[in-house]
Amino acid sequence: MTHAWHDVTPGLCLPLEFTAVIEIPRGSSVKYELDKTTGLLRLDRILYSAVHYPANYGFIPQTLAEDDDPLDVLVLCQEAVDPLTLVNARTIGLMTMIDSGKRDHKIIAVAMDDPEFNGFSQTSELPQHQLQMLRRFFQDYKMLEGKDVEVDDVQPAQFAVPIIEDALQRYSEQRRLGFSRKR
Repeated sequence: MTHAWHDVTPGLCLPLEFTAVIEIPRGSSVKYELDKTTGLLRLDRILYSAVHYPANYGFIPQTLAEDDDPLDVLVLCQEAVDPLTLVNARTIGLMTMIDSGKRDHKIIAVAMDDPEFNGFSQTSELPQHQLQMLRRFFQDYKMLEGKDVEVDDVQPAQFAVPIIEDALQRYSEQRRLGFSRKR
């Protein structure tokens, strides 16, 4: 069985283009998380707030972010994409939030195989309202759980490059050490 985090190649044109593994479809209020041991998805929770994911949400395989999870990615696409689907994506920006005291980066990307979104190369090209919805979702989605989340302004694609490169390097280093020691 293929492990979605360890066995999927993140792509050949990194860091600007990559393969994303979708965990949560756009429009869902179900929060799935990668089970790091099996590579399957586990139901984490149903969102407490009356909100839904504004984009397909997943991760870049073979990355390890500062929060000790695979690096998160929001893939803009006109359709909801089923969980565990691989999507060819292009980086167009970065959104960083502070969640439980830790920086939690979200790469903003577009689905390269979606003709409605594949022409975008920067978040500044998107309708302002779409960016406001992304930020607002992450500001609000944990509110009824009594958790505070701070969300920074959306940054251009070049700000995402070192974040992706660091996450690829961190994963590589941890993989050499063995993930079982840390987890």
